[in-house]
Amino acid sequence: MTEDLSRIVSGIGPKLRTLRKQAGLSLQQLAVKADVSAAAIHKIEQSGMVPTITTLLKVAGALGRPVAYFVDEEEVASDPTVFVREGEQRPILTSHTGIDLAGISGTYGRFYLAGARATVLPGASSGDHFLEHPGEELVYLLEGELEFVVNQQTYRLQPGDSLHFRTVQQHSWRNPGSVDAVALWMALRPQ
Repeated sequence: MTEDLSRIVSGIGPKLRTLRKQAGLSLQQLAVKADVSAAAIHKIEQSGMVPTITTLLKVAGALGRPVAYFVDEEEVASDPTVFVREGEQRPILTSHTGIDLAGISGTYGRFYLAGARATVLPGASSGDHFLEHPGEELVYLLEGELEFVVNQQTYRLQPGDSLHFRTVQQHSWRNPGSVDAVALWMALRPQ
């Protein structure tokens, strides 16, 4: 194992323990919420076990964090500040096709708020199923049009429109237009 990989793997346990404590969850409570045994969580926290990607996905989801939080190489500073120059936005990976996200903020591992310049291709959508997760989203449309359904209410955004909603509500998005939609898309994930 390379030195960098070893450092990342050894950092998973302490990050997990810190997040669990911040959430006020016991080992057993997190185990139930994540559908992972309390013994496995304890071993991961003590760096006695390297979690499988499935286990890490379950635990991250239960704690409202992306898996990237656990493997992000950036050190968390006591006063983190991130400056992003034009053209230096980092790509944000997503499971949705037809959307390009260019990060305009720091990573979730260091901040609770993340932002991206989203370019959504015509016809692209969040998929056939509604999304539902902890947090909030704020979308400000710059170009094109976007349609959101939040809690069975449809919102059609035009340039200059914004939509702010809690993401525990069922929601979906799509570009119903014939040109790219470009938006500033902010997401807040709870601690």
